[in-house]
Amino acid sequence: MFTRAKKITAYFLALVVLAYGATRLIVPPLVEKSLNQNLAYTPLVVSDTARALHKKLTIMDWHADTLLWDRDFLARSDYGHIDLPRLVQAGSSIQMLTTVTKTPPNINIDRNEDTGDQVTLLTLIQGWPMRTWSSLLERALYQSQRLEKFVKRSKGQIQWIRSKGDLAKNLTNPDKPFAVLLGAEGAQPLEGKLENLDRLYAAGFRMIGLTHFTDNALGGSLHGISKDGLTDFGRNVIKRLDELEMIIDLSHASEPMAWDVLALSKRPVVVSHTGLKSHCDTPRNFSDDLMKAIASKGGLIGIGMWQDAVCDPSPSGIAGAIKYGIEMLGSEHIALGSDWDGALPMASADVLPQITQALLDQGVAEDDIRRVMGENSIRFLANWLAEN
Repeated sequence: MFTRAKKITAYFLALVVLAYGATRLIVPPLVEKSLNQNLAYTPLVVSDTARALHKKLTIMDWHADTLLWDRDFLARSDYGHIDLPRLVQAGSSIQMLTTVTKTPPNINIDRNEDTGDQVTLLTLIQGWPMRTWSSLLERALYQSQRLEKFVKRSKGQIQWIRSKGDLAKNLTNPDKPFAVLLGAEGAQPLEGKLENLDRLYAAGFRMIGLTHFTDNALGGSLHGISKDGLTDFGRNVIKRLDELEMIIDLSHASEPMAWDVLALSKRPVVVSHTGLKSHCDTPRNFSDDLMKAIASKGGLIGIGMWQDAVCDPSPSGIAGAIKYGIEMLGSEHIALGSDWDGALPMASADVLPQITQALLDQGVAEDDIRRVMGENSIRFLANWLAEN
């Protein structure tokens, strides 16, 4: 009887293991395919002139959430928005990868309560370590470790940029490895402790968003309940970010928080993925006055590639938003900020040459195209990345 009971237990455990294995293999791709959809649009014909210009560009994008998903960044995939082969083929040179650690149920761009978390379930079905199940800090650190593994496995195809010196070496390297930087989508991984900022810095993070879709210990989200400015803890975080020479990302911050940061920080900031309010009037985009204040302090605005940012996420629509930004803020303050792999339908990396074509079609000067596609970003990093 005892032996039979042991056999039944063993069979049951085997079934559990098989069921979990099947879940790990089947469910994560299905989840991502349902969220990171490739937008259907009429592709532009890229002329020889545009192709020749595009080949000369050094292209950087400021926002992609690819590390959240159970996919090999080094391998070409037929779903999701980016991976190394697709980025290289599209002519990109530098990508800011960002870590998502928490999102609320029924996520929206108007008003979200901090009452739940969808990423917890994702960590379970993707087989993340147990330490990530309950800790937002550990989720950010785990994604940093995933990036480190990709870099090592790439055997020199990828260089992780952490300092001005790293950037200079990359730009002068004749082999031109693809460059990646690491940022955090919201500062909730600090878990209310200033010392955790130093842990993120040590793990390679060089850009920190202050909030995501809900309010946190630093203050109000653009999509939260309070819409408040910086808390006392938030002010201390801004001061420490300046000391560490980490880039501040105002994407998703409430407008009062953004104004507080501009008054407090001694460094220019970025809005890594956004649109422009008077061009696309949605709750996702800051007011024009705030954008002008960010630009006047030397900041950089990353133009997004999804509906709520630009209203028309086709190549021509994205180019139109970029052109609008150039005319409103000056070409030296505009960059690319796609939000690839951010659980939104949008064009994949393949769209980059078509954006170059669309910018030419809309009469944007070649010098301005060079600036917004990457030169502004390189200049910003060369000035404001950490020394070491």
